[in-house]
Amino acid sequence: MFDKRKESPEPPKVEKPTPTPPPPPQVDNFTSRSTAVIGQTIKIKGTISGDENLIIEGTVDGTVDLPKHDLSVGATGKLSADLSAKTVKIDGQVTGDIAGSEKVIVSKSGHVRGNIVAPRVTLEDGAKFKGSIDMDPNDSASRNPMPAKSQPGQPKAAANINEAKQEAG
Repeated sequence: MFDKRKESPEPPKVEKPTPTPPPPPQVDNFTSRSTAVIGQTIKIKGTISGDENLIIEGTVDGTVDLPKHDLSVGATGKLSADLSAKTVKIDGQVTGDIAGSEKVIVSKSGHVRGNIVAPRVTLEDGAKFKGSIDMDPNDSASRNPMPAKSQPGQPKAAANINEAKQEAG
C-alpha cells in the first residue's frame, strides 16, 4: 500500500532520436580563397606577385605582377606602381604604367596617370586619365607589356625625357 512502485508502474520512456545536422564541411581558408585583399590601412613598398586575384584598397609603391590573374584597385587604393595582370580594374588612383593581357578598365572614380597597354581598354564616363593607350595586339610592346627602364610612378615617356636630360647634361 505504501510502495508506489507496485501500484502505478510507469511506462518506459521512449526517447525519440533527434536528427543532428551534419557537421559543416571543413574549409581551409588559405587554399579555398580565390581573391586576396590588401586593406585600407596597409602600406607596401616593393614587388607584389602571386597566383590569385588581388584587390588593393591600401597603398602600394613598387610593382604588381599577376600575369594570369585579375587585379582590382579599390576606391581607396593609392598606387605608385607599374601594374601587370590579365584584367586590371581601377576604381582608385594609379600613377604608373598598366599592362593588361585581356583588358584594362578605368571606372568613373578611377584616376590614372601613366600608359596603358591592353587589347581592350574601357574608360568610363568621368574617369580621369593622363597618358597613352596602346591597343595594337601585333605591336612588340603589347607582347612585352612591362615598359623598359620606367621608374614606378613615372610614365615611360617622362622616364625617357629624364634619361635624355641626364645623358646631355
